[in-house]
Amino acid sequence: MGGMVIVGAGECGVRAAFTLREEGYEGTVTLVGEEPHLPYERPPLSKNAPPAVKLIAEETRYRDLSIDLLRGTRGQRIDRENRRLVLADGRTLDYDRLLIATGARARRFAGMEKARTLRSVGDADAILSAIGAGTKLVIIGGGFIGLELAATARGLGAEVTVLEAADRLMARAVPAEIAAMFEDRHRQEGVRLRLGAKVEALEEHAVVLADGSRIEADIVVAGIGAEPITGLAADAGLAVDNGIVVDGCLRTADSSIFAAGDCCSFPYRGAPVRLESWRCAQDQGAHAARAMLGCGDSFVRVPWFWSDQYDLGLQVAGLALADRPFLRREVGDGAFVLFQLDGQGRVLSASGVGTGNAVARDISIAEKLIERGIVVAPEVLCDPGTRLKQLLKG
Repeated sequence: MGGMVIVGAGECGVRAAFTLREEGYEGTVTLVGEEPHLPYERPPLSKNAPPAVKLIAEETRYRDLSIDLLRGTRGQRIDRENRRLVLADGRTLDYDRLLIATGARARRFAGMEKARTLRSVGDADAILSAIGAGTKLVIIGGGFIGLELAATARGLGAEVTVLEAADRLMARAVPAEIAAMFEDRHRQEGVRLRLGAKVEALEEHAVVLADGSRIEADIVVAGIGAEPITGLAADAGLAVDNGIVVDGCLRTADSSIFAAGDCCSFPYRGAPVRLESWRCAQDQGAHAARAMLGCGDSFVRVPWFWSDQYDLGLQVAGLALADRPFLRREVGDGAFVLFQLDGQGRVLSASGVGTGNAVARDISIAEKLIERGIVVAPEVLCDPGTRLKQLLKG
């Protein structure tokens, strides 16, 4: 009997390990992490200077729960026939159930090899320790990571330029109306935004754009998304298609191997989805643990994202569709939520922005509306006098 082996000691893997114990599993639990550090949360890395290292749990917690935490190594190969994981340091781990929670790595395009990326605490330390008043920082990519870093760097007095290939910011995850609000705020704070900017080349102290313009830079950071780490699964013959392919229980085609978090592609409302989300990693880690113990429930949690830039808080529940209109609900003090309904009047998504946590309560209720598939009249949803909680009664 080999027990449970989890490859990847990020939010997902750690949550899975703890859930196995919370569910009463008494066998061996081994958690394999590539970094030498104790597992930590990644969202604070781009939002604080100096980097705020927030441990997921103190070392004693792993020891108290008899979780064998192996640091500084990684899964090298899966021997499916013998249910054995071979580690990069030569050790082998037999397993009854294996969870792949290897996460994602920062994406780089050809020609961007010299750019730094921000994914780990080491990345954050190296970037933020080099930034001070007057530092010329160029960020390639106007998504969450790039814009959070821009806000943090402005707080340090850096001269910040953000280059975004699309014609607006955060195009993959945020409605245009909310993106415009963040664009205005970044410009007010002194960030130079270049939208529709195509990077041609990186020089030692400059970024060259396709239109021939040249932007001086002391530091260049690429924040152009992430790609799932799937090599271990692919080499083992498991299906990979924008992530390790799993069913609703987060199980691969091999009934003893599961995948969860940023590295997996899972079914959400009839379509394959891969999410890079702190909350999804937590939820899927817990769900995968229960599935490893035999639970047959499908993963149905509504996607949820957030970002903090300056004093603005953004929260998104559900997945917005490009072809559906948005309904605006005022929350007060300039905060608002944009809802989307499907053809039957059920809430599909909710995206809110305001100071601090101004939209947190509405987004939390919206999650439940989405999850329960409750039909809502547009005029009722938009009316600030409507108590959203009342709508949960259907």
